[in-house]
Amino acid sequence: MKISTIAPLVVLTGLLLASTGAYADEPVTGTSPEDVLAVLKASFQEKGIAKMDRLDQSTMQKACSQADMTGKPLSNEDTAKITKEALASVKYPADGKYVGDWKAGEKVAQNGRGLQLSDKAGAANGGNCYACHQMTKAEISFGNIGPSLLHYGKLRGASKEILEYTWNKIYNSHASAACSTMPRFGAAGILTEAQLKDVMALLFDPESPVNKDSVTQ
Repeated sequence: MKISTIAPLVVLTGLLLASTGAYADEPVTGTSPEDVLAVLKASFQEKGIAKMDRLDQSTMQKACSQADMTGKPLSNEDTAKITKEALASVKYPADGKYVGDWKAGEKVAQNGRGLQLSDKAGAANGGNCYACHQMTKAEISFGNIGPSLLHYGKLRGASKEILEYTWNKIYNSHASAACSTMPRFGAAGILTEAQLKDVMALLFDPESPVNKDSVTQ
């Protein structure tokens, strides 16, 4: 197809979008969640460990999606309910120790693999932390969807309250922010308890590259 043919189509598409107001920053109207789910389920099929149940939303996800689609924030009641249920889902370390090995935690943070259709069931997943956060000065490739975690433990200390808050956030981010976009690493079974401890060590260990700029590992 020649460029001269493509250009009018692009312009026409833009005009159609403009006339319907179908932009990401505007509320979506006229389409029910059931309609969207039906289209999604008709477009995908199970393969490997990727099952169709991934398309089924929890009550929390439905509420947050609805709020996003309509542009109406969650009510105080719904917000409180979601955060309360998320906090109740958190399982704390069986041995009471929150911090593991920061070197192993750095590997988890750098690893973006896991839960894909090509992965084997039971294989270790990564946290892909750098996709959303700055964590060390040594790593120059990182996302900014989430806040910088550089000097996380150095700035906050390692009190029991801070350790618990951070564990809760990583285990189930909705415990502190009802519609958080951060993965529920513990609640969703993405990372094991040992991996969670190692990520905690990366954030809190004084010798980790998060808190000690001279460390380059």
